[in-house]
Amino acid sequence: MIGQFPCFSLSVPSKPSQMSDPSPCLSPCINPRFFSRIRRFLRLLRSNKPHPPRSDSFYTPRVVDFDQEQQGSSTDQMEIRESGEGGLVTLQRAVKRLHFGGWEEKEAAAEEIRRLARMDSKMKKEMAELRVLPPLVDMVGLEAGGRRRRTVAVLALIELANGSYTNKVLIVEAGILSKLPQNIGVLDESTTHELAQLFLSISSLANSNFPLSSPQILPFLVGILESNSSIETKEFCLCALYNLSTMLENAGNLATNEVVYILLRLSSIEQTSDKALATLGNLVVTLQGKKAMESNSMVPESLIEILAWEEKPKSQELSAYILMILAHQSSTQRQKMANSGIVPVLLEVALLSSPLAQKRALKLLQWFKDERQMKMGPHSGPQTRRIAIGSPMTQREANEGKKMMKKLVKQSLNKNMETITQRANTAEDSCSKLKALVISSSSKSLPY
Repeated sequence: MIGQFPCFSLSVPSKPSQMSDPSPCLSPCINPRFFSRIRRFLRLLRSNKPHPPRSDSFYTPRVVDFDQEQQGSSTDQMEIRESGEGGLVTLQRAVKRLHFGGWEEKEAAAEEIRRLARMDSKMKKEMAELRVLPPLVDMVGLEAGGRRRRTVAVLALIELANGSYTNKVLIVEAGILSKLPQNIGVLDESTTHELAQLFLSISSLANSNFPLSSPQILPFLVGILESNSSIETKEFCLCALYNLSTMLENAGNLATNEVVYILLRLSSIEQTSDKALATLGNLVVTLQGKKAMESNSMVPESLIEILAWEEKPKSQELSAYILMILAHQSSTQRQKMANSGIVPVLLEVALLSSPLAQKRALKLLQWFKDERQMKMGPHSGPQTRRIAIGSPMTQREANEGKKMMKKLVKQSLNKNMETITQRANTAEDSCSKLKALVISSSSKSLPY
């Protein structure tokens, strides 16, 4: 038995009283280092015996003797092991079921992985190293009888992708883009909402050097935007489109007539106008996007209507920016805008809107002046042929242009003043009526 050591016989002579000592090993002639080494060795044996060695990733479950199993139940022993291991054993079992279990076990494992990822964000890296992402991506692609499995897999992927650039890259490399459904009509609202949320998280990769392009992306997003999905689900898709359009090489591929039409239609809805206009602002700077907008029948009327939204200053700023891009060096677009009545709206924006919207409105108003007399720099607006000053024809045209512009500005200012006065009178009448109502209703109960 370890720990029992025989007493060594010593050849040192001693007295008879010492020979009768029951512990001759404690003779003062013995070097004390010997006993210290023995004690250290015994402590090392005792410390190593009940505790198993640790592996790199997990604590190995402790083997329980038969006598110990008689003292406590197996449930108690399991709780002791899991509480000491901090959930790593649970993760190990979930990974095993996800890789090798049946469909029901895979669903339970996906739910467990989602729960663990939500509780401890540091586990996300370990889960990726255990290759839990490819099986979850495969579960997303299931169609026949796999709606429940797809749902739990998508929810688990959302948790794993949240705040982890590496996991997002691994999800894309596992083939999630090829698993996106093309027929949105067969999906229920909750599944569509969760898929849009997952793709929004992945679309943030477009802001990095990671290439994010696939022929399945655009039909998936367009299908949701054209469906009867909720506003929140469409907002997810609009934000994903905006992320993709921030890269110029992606913006050219996204700037199709269909996408531009959908964004213009959603920009007329107050809940989605800001996100749709921001995406249009990224698309209109490309050649494809500008051509698609110029050929659309909703331009410029819909943008001018948004420009008059006093309660949405952000939408006014974005609409003015798009109109500036369209009007730059394009007399045809400026003529269409003038025929649609943009000048009075621009004057109102220049007087009452936010500072950025005012600046853009004033720039547009400057471009609507007599273009033949404007001396514009190479990048300051529409360019025209310069005419030598001094000829009678040029001077006469300049005077007529100034008179016409002054008359137009005066008419617009008069109209705006009438509108402002009418609003003030309406507010004053409402206030007077309210005051009279309060006096008439309160005078009955007050003693004075």
